[in-house]
Formats: sequence, structure tokens, C-alpha cells
Amino acid sequence: MEFPDRSAVDDLIDPQPLPEFARVRYEPETQRLDDPVGAAREAVDALDLDGLDSGATVAVGVGSRGIDRVDEVAAAVVERVAERGLDPVVVPAMGSHGGATAEGQREVLASLGITEASVGAPIDARMAAAELAAVSVGDADLPVYFSEAALAADAVLVVNRVKAHTNFTGAIESGLAKMTVVGLGKQRGAKSFHSTAIAEGYVEALTAALDVIERETPIVGGIALVENFEEEIGHLEAVPAGSFLDREPELLERAYDEMPTLPVDDVDLLVVDEIGKEISGAGMDTNVIGRYRVLNAPDPETPDVDIIYVRGLTDATKGNGNGIGLADLTRRAAVGDLDLTKTYANALTSGSLAKSKLPVVAPDDEFALRTALAALGGYDPETVRVVWICNTQDLGEFLVSDAVVEDLPAAARVVGREAVTFEGGTAALDEPIGGGPEP
Repeated sequence: MEFPDRSAVDDLIDPQPLPEFARVRYEPETQRLDDPVGAAREAVDALDLDGLDSGATVAVGVGSRGIDRVDEVAAAVVERVAERGLDPVVVPAMGSHGGATAEGQREVLASLGITEASVGAPIDARMAAAELAAVSVGDADLPVYFSEAALAADAVLVVNRVKAHTNFTGAIESGLAKMTVVGLGKQRGAKSFHSTAIAEGYVEALTAALDVIERETPIVGGIALVENFEEEIGHLEAVPAGSFLDREPELLERAYDEMPTLPVDDVDLLVVDEIGKEISGAGMDTNVIGRYRVLNAPDPETPDVDIIYVRGLTDATKGNGNGIGLADLTRRAAVGDLDLTKTYANALTSGSLAKSKLPVVAPDDEFALRTALAALGGYDPETVRVVWICNTQDLGEFLVSDAVVEDLPAAARVVGREAVTFEGGTAALDEPIGGGPEP
């Protein structure tokens, strides 16, 4: 596909003077767990593994991206399982991620620092999933699938972060229940779940499927992590099987209190340097940008962001640009990095098609910003409210236009001034935002 060169569109929108920017450091109070590795070992002992015979196989489900020190936690869990005389095997629990292939899921784990050598256990990444049963959820039948690799084990436990979901809000969102149902459901289970959840409700589908899995599989529980504002592990605990739905709501409330958010709710233009699957399942956290864009689930009430401009993809996302459709604008450099096979694997499995649409593609930063500011209507550089972030995970430092400064919370402080210029159409900053990529 050919996108217009700058020369073809340059005279369509008049140049706009940019606002002045302040560089802001945002440091809310937060708590960090000093020894998550030791806590993970203790969590294994808190799960019901005592009845297993020596040499029994324990499947450890992992795979959610962007979790702090997940490689160390996974290795500690595997090590402690082995110390108890059991035989651990790592099973990727990530639905359709990695292009819905075994090789792709191994690559995802490797990008997290989890390999057979680093974790000290074999990785069984086969994508086959067995259908356990079909249950009724509202007016729909939900076939429930479970990884054949996990089902062959004598016990199964999952390791995952409890956090806000990118498609819905409810008493349970992302966490142990979702990883068990969707992650260990592999592509077929993820597809079945999302198809039903879109029509009948996410929490309802999760609850019904989890009941089947707890009844039909050897799952013994999970290890739940909650991260703080700095994306560090702030809490870790064992949750026995049968208790996910009781315990996760309280952990989720803690996650909401700690999660990174924009410092203000009213934003005219949000500029995002990079999106990626390791940042969020939706490329950028939908709760941060205020957009779910899914059927039968209203967008969050806050923040209210009028226009979003996404500048690029992370290296770690390996071309998976799921979430680029949440933006209104992107640039040709970002589209050039897209791997549509990986991107569409997410969209087709989840049914959330909007996240993989292409927004308007600008030739470069200068024209993209000109387009965005003109689209706001009645643009005034003195009053426009712009927030410019590295990504939706790293919100400890960002830029804001001058009109936003007076509304910043007490935990945010201005640490410098920034005048954005352009070099060959590419935005040039004094230094990257929050240690992120060069503009």
C-alpha cells in the first residue's frame, strides 16, 4: 500500500505553531516488594502440592508480557517445585500471542527472559487444546478448552499479574482466572471465550469457564502479582484453586490504586512514542488512554482524550501492532514496522477488530502534529492541552503543554522546559522522554 508523500499533502493543512512544553516528573507514593523471588518460593509452598507423588509433573503456566522480574519469579517457582521432588514443565499461557504458533510463543517467552536454560525446566509450547465441556452463558454455548500440555500434568499452577483489563471493567479482570481460562485455553480457547464474552459479558464467561476448568483439570492454584506505579512488584501471594473469584477483586482494587495513569483527565492531544504487546495486551493500556473500542463495553469515563497520535512500535513487540487502531493518527515509519500476521492473530482471536485497524497515516511527525492540532478545531497554542508520553507503562516522566501545568497533581513537578523542533520532519527533543526511544 502506498501512502502519500509529504509533497502530496503538504498544502492541505496550514502549518500550526506548537505550544511550549514542560518536562514533568511524576512520582506518586508507592510500595515495592523487596524480595519477590523469596516470596515466590514461599507461595509455591502455600499451594496444595503435598499429595503429589515424587516425580509428579507440575505444569507452570506463564506468559503475560511486561511483568516486572517475571523471569526471576518463574525460575524461583520452577526451582522450588523441583526442590520438592516434583517435575516442573513450563507451559506458555498466552492464548493466541506469538502468532498463535508454538515457535512464536517460545519467542515471546524468550523475550521475557524465560528459556529452558534460564528457567531450569523444559518448555512445552504445543498449541493443541482439548475441549473439556460446553456451558451455557446467557443465550450462548461456551466450549471450554484447556492446553493439552497442561492437562497431561499431575498439577497445574499459573503465575500472573492482577491488573485492569484492556477491554472491560468488572469484579475480576486480568489475573489468575483469565490466564487459566484464556491463556491456557490456547488459541481455540481464547477465541471461544472472546466470542462469548463480547455477546454475553466478560465476567460471566470467565466465571462459567473457570468452574469447568476447576472441575475437570488438576489445577491447584496460582501465584498473583500486583505491581505499583513504577511497574515494580508491590505484592505477591498464593491463591488456591477455588479461591480465584473470591480473592482477585481485592487484589484488583489494589492494582487500580497503584496503576500508572495520566496526571490529568482532560486532554486534547495525547502523543505516544511507542506501543507494544509487552506494554499492554492492547499495545497501549486502554485504561490510561480512555478507549476500549469493543462491542457491548462502554469506554472508561476518564480520561477524556480527543485525539491520539502513535509514533511507533517497540522492538520487543516484534511487529505486533495490535492497538494501533486505538489511535487517530500514526506515521509511515510505524506502519513500516507492522507484522500484520501477528497483529491480525490477536484481532481475529479476540474479536476486537478495531484495535488492528489502520488510523490515518502521516508521512512524518511534523505533518502528523499539524494534522492533529488542526483537527481539534479552534486551535490555540496557549490553551491546547497536550500530553506527550513514552508509552502507557512508563508514566514517571512526560511532556505537557503549558495549559496543563496548572492542573498537575501534587506528586508531579516540572523539571525543565522543552521546545519541540523538527529534523527532516522528525520530532527532535533535548532528550528522550522517560529514558524511552530516541524520537
